[in-house]
Amino acid sequence: MPKTLKITSHGVSFETNKDHWLNELRILQAQKLSIAEGGGARAAERQLKQGKMLARERIEYLIDSGSPFHELGSFAAWEMYQEWGGAPSAGVVTGLGRIEGRECVVVSNDATVKAGAWFPATCRKILRAQEVAMENRLPVVYLVDSAGVFLPLQDEIFPDKDDFGRVFFNNARLSAEGIYQISAIMGSCVAGGAYLPIMSDEALIVEGTGTIFLAGAHLVQAAIGEQIDNESLGGAEVQVDISGVVDDRFPDDRSALDHIRTRIGELARPTMAPFDRREPKPPEVEPDDILGAIPVDRAKPYDTHALLACLLDGSEFTEYKATFGKSLICGTGRIDGWAVGIVANQRQIIHRRRGLEAGNREMQIGGVIYSEAADKAARFVSLMNQKGIPILFLQDVTGFMVGSKSEQEGIIKDGAKLVNVVANSVVPKITIFVGNSFGAGNYAMCGRAYGARFFYAWPSASISVMGGDQASKTLLAIQLKNRGNEVSEDEKAALLDEIKARYWAAAQPRYAAARQWFDEIIDPRETRTIISRSIEAAAHQGRIEEFKVGVLQT
Repeated sequence: MPKTLKITSHGVSFETNKDHWLNELRILQAQKLSIAEGGGARAAERQLKQGKMLARERIEYLIDSGSPFHELGSFAAWEMYQEWGGAPSAGVVTGLGRIEGRECVVVSNDATVKAGAWFPATCRKILRAQEVAMENRLPVVYLVDSAGVFLPLQDEIFPDKDDFGRVFFNNARLSAEGIYQISAIMGSCVAGGAYLPIMSDEALIVEGTGTIFLAGAHLVQAAIGEQIDNESLGGAEVQVDISGVVDDRFPDDRSALDHIRTRIGELARPTMAPFDRREPKPPEVEPDDILGAIPVDRAKPYDTHALLACLLDGSEFTEYKATFGKSLICGTGRIDGWAVGIVANQRQIIHRRRGLEAGNREMQIGGVIYSEAADKAARFVSLMNQKGIPILFLQDVTGFMVGSKSEQEGIIKDGAKLVNVVANSVVPKITIFVGNSFGAGNYAMCGRAYGARFFYAWPSASISVMGGDQASKTLLAIQLKNRGNEVSEDEKAALLDEIKARYWAAAQPRYAAARQWFDEIIDPRETRTIISRSIEAAAHQGRIEEFKVGVLQT
């Protein structure tokens, strides 16, 4: 029977937490609004004077009226490429949008950011959008307006496996898998970038502003001496009426976007995966309570059940092996009506009984994965795959337990067992970075390398190979190894503070979001809506593959 979870305390610390995170969310929202301005007001004005819509205006016009655009990667390239003036949102807007009732992946170049040129982060972001489309079998709409590769960084964009060319590889694979792609050339489309729309299943172009060619007028003159302007070289009339490279031409952005809506509306309806869904009901707690349940201090323990009370329909949770392996919480519930399995780190300091004698107990550190917890979670993940239930991972993990006792209990074996089943899981996985995400705990709890359909982080998240204090002391010891008594205690303290500050800066959620270690920083209060949208997108995969694992050490 499900148990109704509650938040047991609304004291001073609860209200302090809430006030802190409300302020953090105000800052986050202001930063997102700033990012949405792209290259700034002057660049936007230039684009509008050309008769073109802005990147986000195109998306807003394209998607169904009143339906929210679920943006992914808004913080991509945050505070990166500063020597070139930055690249807000990596110069491209990506996410999920409903078009004629169909969930689609939308990719829209922002020409106000360096004329839509591709930075390394731009490439990663578009590859991630294609990955979302491939895994969830969602149609893709490309709104192309790009000057091509950002040449000062061409060596970081061009030649490797997951660089520029992989985008066109994915174009081919998506089409071969029957996943529809349509492109609208709404501005520049240059050089290798020209392959993206033409390798789509259909391609459109806007007259007067859209151009597509392998080499622009300046390069053509330099290469072969021919003098020609860009419109005569690769404008809409040339590429539709003469070359036939592009399928149709339209007088302006809106008419091209209208045509995309028509084409998406004609698509055959997909067979959806049979994930169970019932009538939703809200949690039994107030929406803002989730902010009070998250400690400001990432090292402070708390009861993860309080977070689940805020996320689950009716705050109802059926826990699996509740009295065993307590450093991981496993169980089932519903989110917006969808049945979900949950694997969450328990941050509360708990005691476990050792042996048969009453009172023979051992304290467990919150957020650490112990052998029996890893064993329990491995079995639970296998069970969710057998039952066809999507899995939600809530990460606040400081790693696996270390020490002689843990080694004797087989922590490596049990940890490997969990990593194995997570890697081979076939039901959709969604990962939310709630707090700490350190070391191998990141892997076991389905970090970026382990194939979740979507990855989100709360503003409280912190991702690194180990905690800042431990890492800073280790790095200090390495730096001081050969310096002996040359360094005073004051110098050591100052150096430690410097290392710690630098290390913690790299562990913050915006740093991770800039490098696209997850898809978006989200407001914890919107988690239920975002998980529901993610599961609905994942259901487009159709059938569920057979669950298989390799050799497990038992």
